Amino acid sequence: MKIITGIKELVGIVPQGVLRKQGPEMDELSSIKDAFLTVEDGLIKDFGPKQDCPAAKPGDEIIDAGGGMVLPMFCDSHTHICYAGTREREFIDKIGGLSYEEIAARGGGILNSADLLHRTSEDDLYAQTMERVCEMVSKGTGAIEIKSGYGLTTEDELKMLRVIRRVKENSRAIIKPTFLGAHAVGRAYAGRQKDYVELVCKEMIPAVASEGLAEYVDVFCDEGFFTPRETSCILEAGAAHGLVPKIHANELACSGGVQVGVRYDALSVDHLERTTDAEIEVLKDRRTMPTMLPGSSFFLGMPYGRAKDFIASGLGVALASDYNPGSSPSGDMRFVMALGCIKMRLTPVQAFNACTLNSAYAMGVSSVTGSITKGKRASLIITRPVPSLAFIPYCYQTPFIKEVII
Repeated sequence: MKIITGIKELVGIVPQGVLRKQGPEMDELSSIKDAFLTVEDGLIKDFGPKQDCPAAKPGDEIIDAGGGMVLPMFCDSHTHICYAGTREREFIDKIGGLSYEEIAARGGGILNSADLLHRTSEDDLYAQTMERVCEMVSKGTGAIEIKSGYGLTTEDELKMLRVIRRVKENSRAIIKPTFLGAHAVGRAYAGRQKDYVELVCKEMIPAVASEGLAEYVDVFCDEGFFTPRETSCILEAGAAHGLVPKIHANELACSGGVQVGVRYDALSVDHLERTTDAEIEVLKDRRTMPTMLPGSSFFLGMPYGRAKDFIASGLGVALASDYNPGSSPSGDMRFVMALGCIKMRLTPVQAFNACTLNSAYAMGVSSVTGSITKGKRASLIITRPVPSLAFIPYCYQTPFIKEVII
């Protein structure tokens, strides 16, 4: 058994059975000062005030938090970290004034990543992806959803998902795989979007399902990408093969993607930089988690999601990194939490809940991680001595992690 002592404050305690926070619950944060926590067989066994700490037995490992806080690790429910190479050229183009849409219209963006990935071996792609996973873990993330979507051919989409499966088998973090063949239309299908959608539905999805390579199916339902009708066809094909829907929506325009996602009981609808009250209303009393990606807004200079309005209406929100080479080349969830506070005006408690329990919910793992709860995985951050939770997003570049236990 591991016994963690010397905890200044144990933060993020959630009762068993609570899988997400919504509305006023986003302002709730349960903690214990001067605490202990025990871990057995990789799970949180017990915790409480230090006077209740059990005596160590022979073979137990004592970990001294040294007056730091102990928090659940971040969960990142939206990433594209299985990619080859980088896209600095487009970074320079953005500085020169080109928009995300203009770069995509010129054949860049996602298609450039697809070209690079096609030329990259499976072993090289695995090495690059694992390096990013290890980076994210070192910065405090313990659960990561990874999408395909830089293949855009059946062969290359399967290559990506096999790499993600290999990462899952070899990483300490929880890894959730998502099939995103409908990320863009592959170059070979330029001008034939209907044919590409048919390829996704009739060839890619059955091939992915036959190898058990994904749990979720995602679609980029937005202006210039896939329509609500095309999205419906893809989600129906995914459902026929047991894939749970997740949606990219409303990054570039009010696309109708949120409404499609809700209609098909999507686990999450992600991006939401551009939403109206209609999207807020349709999400009420649904299982679908609104997930916002402030790293993309920061990098692209786009609007930030209306998180405060969602919470005021009684909804919960999750925050995720969108770690990818084109629009958010960072998987630092502490920075995502900081952007939630600085740019979206969330309180530190709201941003913390959005980056932990709610993001775990948005990737289907909040029953096993995302909070300090007996029986959940012991995926924990031990901080350096810091004055409060608010210090973490406030001094967002000051190192705060002493150790991660995962």
